[in-house]
Amino acid sequence: MTSGLRKNSRQAGALFLFLCLTIFPFIISVANAATKMRSSRIIPAESGAVSVNPDSLLIEVYQNLSENKLQLAQTKIDELIEAYPNFQLAQLIKGDLLLMHTRPVTSFGAGLGATQGEKLKELRDEAAARIHAFREKPVPGLIPRPVLQLRDDQKQVILIDTKKSRLYLYKNDAGQLKLLSDHYISHGKFGINKLKEGDQKTPIGVYYITSHLSGSKLPDFYGPGALPLNYPNDWDKVNDRGGSGIWLHGVPSASFSRPPLASDGCVVLTNPDFLKIAASVDIGKTPVIIAEQIEFISAAKVNTEKQLANKLLEDWRLDLESQNMNRILANYSRNFKTIQGDTLNSWFIKQKTGLDGGTMPVIRLRDVTHFRYPGNDEMIVSTFTQEVLSGKIKSSNRKRQYWIKEASKWRIIYEINV
Repeated sequence: MTSGLRKNSRQAGALFLFLCLTIFPFIISVANAATKMRSSRIIPAESGAVSVNPDSLLIEVYQNLSENKLQLAQTKIDELIEAYPNFQLAQLIKGDLLLMHTRPVTSFGAGLGATQGEKLKELRDEAAARIHAFREKPVPGLIPRPVLQLRDDQKQVILIDTKKSRLYLYKNDAGQLKLLSDHYISHGKFGINKLKEGDQKTPIGVYYITSHLSGSKLPDFYGPGALPLNYPNDWDKVNDRGGSGIWLHGVPSASFSRPPLASDGCVVLTNPDFLKIAASVDIGKTPVIIAEQIEFISAAKVNTEKQLANKLLEDWRLDLESQNMNRILANYSRNFKTIQGDTLNSWFIKQKTGLDGGTMPVIRLRDVTHFRYPGNDEMIVSTFTQEVLSGKIKSSNRKRQYWIKEASKWRIIYEINV
């Protein structure tokens, strides 16, 4: 009887692996990821204790199955469920593993039953997203392309890759970006590129966290809290993108996670992950970049693009100091936009220059940030404080410019005081 069970377990394990290979083609190289993964299976918690990394344990389960180690795979699943009792994907896999002891398993989620087709698809999608993203972590030394320059007081930046259903938290260490952690997320049910209220899409762009809402003041639906974003931002508004209430938030207390495409447009994390993120960010300072896909490039390439952005800004500053209208306007696109519908010339006349008569001004720029704008490789958004000294007049204001590449020339398509 015992040898029969072992044989059945081996056959079931091999069959389950085959199913995994057809469902998740990227599992082919899971064995190569196992060594790297084991070192990151236990991750530090904010309290100083340790917590289990659910993605790495899932990969260990599949690794064990590929080696016909059914009992060890079951032990790992039990460990995962003990850490996160509400993790439905883990419960599903446990059901399949238990079923393997009695008969061959002919489909992923066999223990769930044929009537749960949509639920099974959601869990399959979650498993695929988690394992795929975990195996394709950013290569050490590569930098997320959207982040060209942060202010010194911006200690973190969040990047969200909607295609991978992944959130990356980076630390700004004296101008150098270092990956602190990455997390599974859910986003809009109907994808990205939000246009209007109720379209159940997640916006693409550069945003900032405006506040921290405590879970005690929110319905249980949001879990331990929410971090609202400033959607729609200035670029959304000038492009007539509507809607509101785009948050980073958790899940109901009875749940562990949601499928990759499940929200009304918000970015949803597990509750442990939300608490980690919420404890790390600075309200009003931490940028949140939401993109379809985050590209990672070398530090040298990022530095080249940063130098380009700084040169654009410096040339604009020199032209502004010259007070030559033709030189200044040459920095702006003919398609320059304003929310009020002004032409470039009418908008420019309305601007308060802070100048004293014919005195040549001295203009300085500080606290500069540059980002490659998601969804448009040929757009850079720059934000800075502009200080003007002209005779006895001193002025200072925070300004944001959106630069686009037209043919071979970079020009400002939109500008606003923030």
